[in-house]
Amino acid sequence: MHTVTVYTAKACPMCMLLKRKLSEKNIVFEENQDKELMTNKGFSHLPMLQVDDVVMGLQEALKWVEEQK
Repeated sequence: MHTVTVYTAKACPMCMLLKRKLSEKNIVFEENQDKELMTNKGFSHLPMLQVDDVVMGLQEALKWVEEQK
């Protein structure tokens, strides 16, 4: 089982898309909107997806979601 975290912002359409795709695949995830934490991690855009220790942007995240069974 992977530890999955979605870093998002309120009213972010791309964030909502990623969360919807995760839910459609029944992937359990935690949502994080802590701006200070995201800044400390060096994120310059959202959404970001962290799977275990791997962090990915939207396109890579959507590809990862689609590859999940």
